[in-house]
Amino acid sequence: MIRVVLAEDQAMVRGAFAQLLDLQPDVTVVATAGNGDEALAAVAEHRPDVLLTDIEMPGRTGLDVARELSRRGDPTKVLIVTTFARSGYLRRAMDTGVAGYVLKDAPIADLVSALRQVHAGERVVAPELAMAAWDSADPLTPRERELLHEVTTGASNADIAARLNLAEGTVRNYLSTAMAKLGARNRSEAANIARDRGWL
Repeated sequence: MIRVVLAEDQAMVRGAFAQLLDLQPDVTVVATAGNGDEALAAVAEHRPDVLLTDIEMPGRTGLDVARELSRRGDPTKVLIVTTFARSGYLRRAMDTGVAGYVLKDAPIADLVSALRQVHAGERVVAPELAMAAWDSADPLTPRERELLHEVTTGASNADIAARLNLAEGTVRNYLSTAMAKLGARNRSEAANIARDRGWL
């Protein structure tokens, strides 16, 4: 029996997934979670074989949860199920050690197959994303990503400089470099491009 914790912030989707998975003779959903913190708590309590999680959730994202489980040395395998068909997300997911990445619009049979493969120790990636991941490398440095993430919160350069203990000129330089790499006209456009490609 494959024991699963299901993390999804949309209650209707979470309920539908749980019901569909429980119909499988070899799958049981032992707990559900509506955000990343609940997912971590559920994994710690139930010790499932697989955590089936969305990426974008309140608080910690699915990638944050995967990263934390990896840091803890938790044996639970992580299968990302998301609407985000973005190569940047896939690359970041693979970097955090997730075992699989599939899309929500795939047939339920594909999801169950991916779940079984992940449980068996295999890695599974949605075919439509596999090639794109290698064709679309993230050009940003970790610091540039950090600053662009701050831009998405509405922070000014002065705010960012204060938060990260940098000179305001240094912040401008990093953001200018990021804008040039992304072909953006301003810092907000650069942040939007990076987010759309899954690099933030």
